Amino acid sequence: MKKFFLVVVIALLGFTLFGADITKSTQTIYYGGNILTMEGAKPNYVEAVVVRDGKIIYAGDEAAAFKNFPGKTIGIDLKGKTMMPGFIEPHVHPSIAAIILGGDIIAPHDWKVPQGLKKGVSGHEAYLKRLKKSIEKYGSKDHVLFVWGYHQLWHGDLNRNMLNKLAPNTPVVVIHRSFHEAFLNDAAMKLMKVKEEDYKGNEQVEFERGHFFEGGWLALVPRIAPFLINPSRYKKGLHDMSILITQNGITTVAEQGFPESNFKMEYSMLKGEMDKNPPYDVYNVLNGTQLYNANVKSNEKAYEWMQKASKYDTQNIKMLPKEVKLYADGAIYSLAMQMKGGYSDGFKGQWMTPLKLFKEQMNFYWDKGYKIHIHANGDLGIQRCIDITREMMKRHPRKNHQLTLHHLGYFTKSQADEMKELGIEGSVNPYYLWALTDKYSKYGLGKKRAENMVPMKLLADRNISFSLHSDFGMAPLEPLTLVWTAVNRMTSGGHFVSQDQRIDAYTALKGITINAARTLSLEKDMGSIKVGKVANFTLLEENPLKVKPMHIKDIKVLGVIYHGKKQQ
Repeated sequence: MKKFFLVVVIALLGFTLFGADITKSTQTIYYGGNILTMEGAKPNYVEAVVVRDGKIIYAGDEAAAFKNFPGKTIGIDLKGKTMMPGFIEPHVHPSIAAIILGGDIIAPHDWKVPQGLKKGVSGHEAYLKRLKKSIEKYGSKDHVLFVWGYHQLWHGDLNRNMLNKLAPNTPVVVIHRSFHEAFLNDAAMKLMKVKEEDYKGNEQVEFERGHFFEGGWLALVPRIAPFLINPSRYKKGLHDMSILITQNGITTVAEQGFPESNFKMEYSMLKGEMDKNPPYDVYNVLNGTQLYNANVKSNEKAYEWMQKASKYDTQNIKMLPKEVKLYADGAIYSLAMQMKGGYSDGFKGQWMTPLKLFKEQMNFYWDKGYKIHIHANGDLGIQRCIDITREMMKRHPRKNHQLTLHHLGYFTKSQADEMKELGIEGSVNPYYLWALTDKYSKYGLGKKRAENMVPMKLLADRNISFSLHSDFGMAPLEPLTLVWTAVNRMTSGGHFVSQDQRIDAYTALKGITINAARTLSLEKDMGSIKVGKVANFTLLEENPLKVKPMHIKDIKVLGVIYHGKKQQ
């Protein structure tokens, strides 16, 4: 990891070096390739980029670069390869990544991890068989085994009794594919001291089934945090996350909702990983809901805490000032998002935050001048956010507030019109379409709605700024896979759906570069190749704009340039 930087890139690309010794040089010129700046409404290329002290100081003609920057200069010939702004992942959860990668994965689809491939599983018996093997291999009576990836539509029913039979003495927690619900066996409840009386009256807890979902899961997580954040497994998970981030050309990530459960533990572990100086930065959007609960259920006290959060900033960890994450409806992977037309077969939408409190939180942070990020998936959940924003704009108008809805699993043309009118922006997860359309066409949503999930063209046609994100592990940490899905709109079953909602490759690439920076209010610092911005670049074997759309996800990432410096 520490040696991944320029030396690896040079070796992979066969760069030609000339000029002064790299350790003494004051500037570097990149030239001889497809240098895509991501500046402007249409693709724009430059012949050369000059970097000094981690910043871009020139972007333009090659001849002018060498003429105007003589002396201690390194010239790096890209040999026809592609250089872009460093990919930005605007919505990922290092804490969730650490838990997923630190435990075991049994999901409906194949899942890449640094150690290889976790094969997908379908069918009830096949799932239970694989779960039993996982318990036998990784389980321990003294530690909780967390297994992520279960989904009822692929794996059938699951409950506490089933887990007790598979693991009578081994503490096991099966975390749903959505990471919004979990199932516990008796051994896990005993070890973690989870008692039924502590959840009396919580309608999102089915204690007899060992099932905690949405608000019930949020209530459980702080109690079991010391086990979720098991030091050895958690550190291993964070390290694996760093590997995946770098392998996929990402130079900036953002935690949308920090902390998830326990600030002290999560921050300590994250700092431990970032103190290794991996080639990426972490920006944190603070979790208004978690901090509300942690501060005697007071928005004012949560706000006071946020105002002092910058004291935790380091060289590569930043708390984004005056930005907050809130939660509307439930998870799309659980079929718990709130839908205007309801569901076809028994699923029920959930609210993650009680509606009264949600409205209070939106108004509170709006009046404080905060940029508000909201987890919102279904058209009813999204409508709730739109309606409250409309009320706030009438009561207290704000220009360029950039309130951002995250995920946007299903919304309509009229809602896109309202978003445009109100200045609401988006950060979408196109992977939903690939992973869920085929199943949700048969269960829950029905064919029409399922095939029109994440309709990004509605946003693009209205010039609504939107980024693409993985929300790891709701999608892999693979920006080019997100672009590929947005451009092609193909499902996991190989079906091409809602082709009228395809977006062009350049618009999709904006979603992992300049628009992703805008989602984090960092567009002045990164996201495009422009003088004055940080020298973060992603190097690709091929140009995503010059290959067939179906090939985009298979383009090889050759490396990254991070802050214009070689990692020591």
